[in-house]
Order: sequence, then structure tokens, then C-alpha cells
Amino acid sequence: MIDPIVEEVRKHRDEHARKFDYDLNRICEDFRKHREERLAKLKSCAPNAQEQSLCVAEEPGEEYKTKNG
Repeated sequence: MIDPIVEEVRKHRDEHARKFDYDLNRICEDFRKHREERLAKLKSCAPNAQEQSLCVAEEPGEEYKTKNG
């Protein structure tokens, strides 16, 4: 049985890997770059105190926490 969701994930994974000639170091560097961009957005996302509790920030080596603590 073919799972269409699994097939779609595999397709996108292959397209991403192909962009980097299947070089694992370059693929991982791209993931790290995108992770840092997302973290930067999360750390600066809450403009008011009510929304701050919904803004989660993660630092390497730390557990998940809200911006307020």
C-alpha cells in the first residue's frame, strides 16, 4: 500500500537534497540556517504582554520555555 503523504514527504526531501547535490553537509547547513531564522522570528514575535506567553524561544541546550520565563 502506497501512502500518499509519505510519498509527498519523500518527493520534497529529494528535491531539497538535489539542490545541494545530495551533499549532507550542505543540506544540514541549510537546515541550520533556516532554524536560526525561525528562532530569530520567535524571539522577537510578541509585541504586547498578552501575546508574549505564546511566543516560545529555544536556545541550544536548553528546554523549551516561554519568553517570560
